[in-house]
Amino acid sequence: MTTQLHQALTALEQIILGKPRQLRLALACLLARGHLLIEDVPGVGKTTLALALARVLGLRFQRVQFTSDLLPADILGVSIYEAATGGFRFHPGPIFAQLVLADEVNRASPKTQSALLEAMEERQVTAEGETRRLPEPFFVVATQNPAYQIGTFPLPESQLDRFLMRIALGYPPPEAEKSLLAERERRDLLNEVTPSLTPEQLVQLQARVKDVKTTPALLEYVLALVRHTRDHNGLRMGLSPRAGLAVRRAAQAWALLHGRGGVIPEDVQAVFPAVVNHRLLAASEREAGAPTAEEILDVVAIP
Repeated sequence: MTTQLHQALTALEQIILGKPRQLRLALACLLARGHLLIEDVPGVGKTTLALALARVLGLRFQRVQFTSDLLPADILGVSIYEAATGGFRFHPGPIFAQLVLADEVNRASPKTQSALLEAMEERQVTAEGETRRLPEPFFVVATQNPAYQIGTFPLPESQLDRFLMRIALGYPPPEAEKSLLAERERRDLLNEVTPSLTPEQLVQLQARVKDVKTTPALLEYVLALVRHTRDHNGLRMGLSPRAGLAVRRAAQAWALLHGRGGVIPEDVQAVFPAVVNHRLLAASEREAGAPTAEEILDVVAIP
């Protein structure tokens, strides 16, 4: 692990207590140029994690609070007529930041949710008939409330597939929660955090992920995991080729995060649940039997 990455993880662990694995997954997601979905109950630190990532990595941050009346223009921006010039001027929306927090993304209507699609996939937006590039690096962290809560709209499959990883923070361990109660507010601590990386250094690290080697045997392991989902009767459909690419890229980022120049099977196993669990759809909502990523890892042998 590079010195900067180690410093970044150490700083994150001082803000988000008792969640080292989730922090490593979030950082690996960013290194892999992916987007992160955090699904959990309110009050466990989802928004604080996004703020901490932005502060530690030196990224320009914008937060969008998704509500039922939010419009696509509230995210992308809008052209406003200016009398002084006699013309329209485009005012960029909050999507033009390096780290965008889409807070409670499933409280917005599907039309507004879809406004994120082009931005997340193409790293550009089309507004007022003109295509505009988004900054580099560009990272979306979306938080999602459980579907059983009132006033939520389930994310469509196409939107879910745009997120490289989905994680849950969960309640902190007892000792960590005791420290939370005894210490200062985490938001106050955030104001004292200094960036461990610059955006330029982060882009360089993202480029290094592509150079992490994957052997033919390792790729066969990834393919075996993907093919297993396609042959399972409990799933509506198997993982797509894009999901297989996501697993490989996330494993490369995990290996880089741990200072390795090549991917080993344990790297694939570490990221596989976060990458694929939100892509595994049960064949029938009435019947149990859809496997989890952990169960797939148990039954698919390493070549």
